[in-house]
Amino acid sequence: MSIRDWPVAERPREKLLEGGAASLSDAELLAIFLRTGVAGRSAVDLARHLLAQFGGLRPLLEASQTLFSQHLGLGPAKFAQLQAVLEMSRRHLAERLRADSVLESPLAVRQYLKALLRHEPHEIFGCLFLDSKHRVLGFEALFQGTIDTAIVYPRQVVKRALAHNAAAVILCHNHPSGNAEPSAADRRLTKMLQKALEVVDVRVLDHIIVGDGDPLSMAEYGWV
Repeated sequence: MSIRDWPVAERPREKLLEGGAASLSDAELLAIFLRTGVAGRSAVDLARHLLAQFGGLRPLLEASQTLFSQHLGLGPAKFAQLQAVLEMSRRHLAERLRADSVLESPLAVRQYLKALLRHEPHEIFGCLFLDSKHRVLGFEALFQGTIDTAIVYPRQVVKRALAHNAAAVILCHNHPSGNAEPSAADRRLTKMLQKALEVVDVRVLDHIIVGDGDPLSMAEYGWV
């Protein structure tokens, strides 16, 4: 049966318009993105099939073009559309941050950093550079490591902070394992960078670690 033959209250698009996107399941959201199904399968059926094949929504969203395009109902055009949607989401989060002090939007900071870093297969260390009112000047991914660690050079962090004329920074990195708990090395690095940046009068407001679930704030644990 085509989705057009379903009761109106059960059609994904109508459900979204009535109750908002959060009211839809992963399969229903994906079905709206797919728009059409394939022979013998509605868009929702196809979406369920794809989620089962990929092992969930996140692996599908993070798949390479080669892997993505190998699956039924997908291809380069759909991959390009998906990348555009993801990039628009990241830019939307970035624009929200630039409007206000990050201290007024801690959730927006975490959402933005998670959108940037969670999908990365290797450890990435970056900085949000802030002005004297703690508004975002920019973000840079400064170092990339192996699956387990990234080599961070304090001198380079200081150099980039000065280039942005930053008054403060929020440090961040991801844990590809998904466990956001800081290691002893993470805590030592944070202290080392705090000392290096203090020399040029730049404050470290936080060090956010991105893993599965909510990103961890080292400042909330008293480690910054």
